Amino acid sequence: MTRSGVVLARKGSQFQVHTAQGQVTAVLRGRVKRGDGRAIVGDRVTLEDLGSGWAIISVESRTNVLERRVPGGRGSRPIAANLDRVLVMTATVNPDPVPQLLDRLLVLAEADDIPAMVVVNKIDLDPGTALITRMERAGYPVLPISVAKGIGLAPLITLMRDGVSLVTGPSGAGKSSLLNLLQPGLRLLTGKVSGKDGRGTHTTVSAIMIPMDEGGYLVDTPGLSDVGFWGLDPVNLVQCFPDLRPFTDGCRFPDCSHRSEPGCAVREQVGIAIAEDRYASYCLFREELGSEPRDWE
Repeated sequence: MTRSGVVLARKGSQFQVHTAQGQVTAVLRGRVKRGDGRAIVGDRVTLEDLGSGWAIISVESRTNVLERRVPGGRGSRPIAANLDRVLVMTATVNPDPVPQLLDRLLVLAEADDIPAMVVVNKIDLDPGTALITRMERAGYPVLPISVAKGIGLAPLITLMRDGVSLVTGPSGAGKSSLLNLLQPGLRLLTGKVSGKDGRGTHTTVSAIMIPMDEGGYLVDTPGLSDVGFWGLDPVNLVQCFPDLRPFTDGCRFPDCSHRSEPGCAVREQVGIAIAEDRYASYCLFREELGSEPRDWE
């Protein structure tokens, strides 16, 4: 007997899989282990009843995969597959927002062609006007909310009832509190902001997918403090910035890096149509990509 399902979480060699008949625990069948079908959160899989338990016997082709580079090492680590959207969440205060980190997370989504938007939490403590304006100017939809006060949640809830939404962002932004609110009974661990450095404390150790009672899936991820890039061609980085890419066709040179070349239409728009700190993020990421080790090094 076989069933279809979606991988919700992994713990060691076991996978929690959501099926139409309920949630089951499964292991990878040998031939799946040996191939390229290793399962990750969000994968659509086929299960087989072995009598003694369930086994994942195949993994469907993925529409997309959100990955991050392993800090301090080579290669990449997949976070989740088959996403309909990435919600990058930040707080207006406590902890203070780090716009460059938001830019990194948004670039990761753009690189994998996953629609992204920004969720700005704790507007009851600070309206976050400058941050909201910055992200809207960069071309991203922004949802200002307060999880604690229940402000602005209706549009977000409606959105997340459809498809698969991955929620990411720095620790302390309120991700787990939001998911607990959206799906009562989750009781995800929440962490207070450290008084020592003003940063959030990590409370989620690996990605998990949560089926919502009223439809849709939520993917919660660990707090990300060190996000790098891997496998992204430096030339294509500018295409991951919605506010920069409209001007690339106007550059004098087709291989323009948009940093020092004469006749660069992107640089001409910095401080006009392009915010200076967004351009600074681009330049920093371009430099990082240029220093990445080659696959064979």
